[in-house]
Amino acid sequence: MVNKNQSELEQILDDVTSNDYDNELEILSDFVEQLIQSTDKKITGGRVWKLVPDKYAYVLQFQAGEMREIPLGFSHSLTDELFHKELLTLRNEKVLNSRESNEELIKFGIGNYAGIGVGEVIHLQTGKYFEYLLGFNAEEFNDDFFDNLRIIARLATIAIRDLAIKKKDENYGKELSKAGEIQRNLLPEHYTEFQDYKLFGVCVPDQQVGGDYFDYIRNNASETEEESLGVLICDCASKGMPAAIQALFVSGAVRMAMGFSPKISNMFGRLNNIINRTFSRERFVTLFYGELTLSSNRLILYANAGHCPPIHYRPSKDKFQDLPPTGGFLGIMPNQKYKLENCRMLQGDTLVLYTDGISEAMNAEGDLFGEKRIMEVIKDNHEKSCKEIAYILLEKVQHFSASSIYNDDKTLVVIKRDSRQKSANALPN
Repeated sequence: MVNKNQSELEQILDDVTSNDYDNELEILSDFVEQLIQSTDKKITGGRVWKLVPDKYAYVLQFQAGEMREIPLGFSHSLTDELFHKELLTLRNEKVLNSRESNEELIKFGIGNYAGIGVGEVIHLQTGKYFEYLLGFNAEEFNDDFFDNLRIIARLATIAIRDLAIKKKDENYGKELSKAGEIQRNLLPEHYTEFQDYKLFGVCVPDQQVGGDYFDYIRNNASETEEESLGVLICDCASKGMPAAIQALFVSGAVRMAMGFSPKISNMFGRLNNIINRTFSRERFVTLFYGELTLSSNRLILYANAGHCPPIHYRPSKDKFQDLPPTGGFLGIMPNQKYKLENCRMLQGDTLVLYTDGISEAMNAEGDLFGEKRIMEVIKDNHEKSCKEIAYILLEKVQHFSASSIYNDDKTLVVIKRDSRQKSANALPN
């Protein structure tokens, strides 16, 4: 059964891709009004503030709710030390939850508030600031509100970027083209490196938009955590626009969940509950997340939520190993548990992540491409670069399924650890 909070947030997400906004303020004011309306009047007011560098202040652009009206154009100066300090904490999609300190705003009845940054980050001499701030008032805020606010803020930022692209291209008006461009903007660069790892990912949607997604997430070193690179691949259980909306949601929810807990199993549990309460359970998600580390034994720590088992090939022993699921589909039921497993990557090893559009590609006779053919491609080309392996595999799949009436999104990520010879050549003289 779909709960009320789930259906309301899902409706807001659907509206994002269907509404035709003329300017950034329309986007943000719509989000503010919808979020207030979706909380059963628990949120008493919401506002949109815009950074005006010439004034060195945030200027009020829009307000809604039951609060006493603040004059539009009201400025909140960055010279306010407490306000400035709070602004600098708004990083990595964090939500600010505090008591209002500006005496003028207190006169308008603003007490407890929550705020989040939206849009591009603007560099000023004193720091980096979001272009917009969304602020909300309530006697108290619950965790569901904060989760929704983070996701909506990320989606609003994407919508603002999409609007900027639209203004540059007069023909950029079709809804599918808009969603496709948004989705492509979410994907990282195909190629990246992490120490002696080389990675190449590619996503080919069956339609203009699709439900497949991959990402690279760099986790900087801290006092308790070593530097690592997260690699994820996911597949949403629908097609076209609904799948694209869900993929947008997942991309923000993953980063938000990681902000709460760097532990992979905990992150999966939180992500599962977010998806479960936001979407109907028929719109579940499969997702694999692996973390490349700099440990001497080069372990990849991973969890797999019902996703196609990635294939690991060790040429030194001519041996294959798959990385099977460690838990169920994301969102299909609440409070699922996910185990953490590991895979060791020796020099010269290859790991291929893929969606079912690769393994279940079908020819005219109804035969599946299958894991065996994937392994053959990996073995025959293991000495080639990760980019070459990715494109050879994709070409084989496309040729195999060229005559089929059934097609699906196709996404894969190839991870290679340098061979001993390449690693030695990379060392400084």
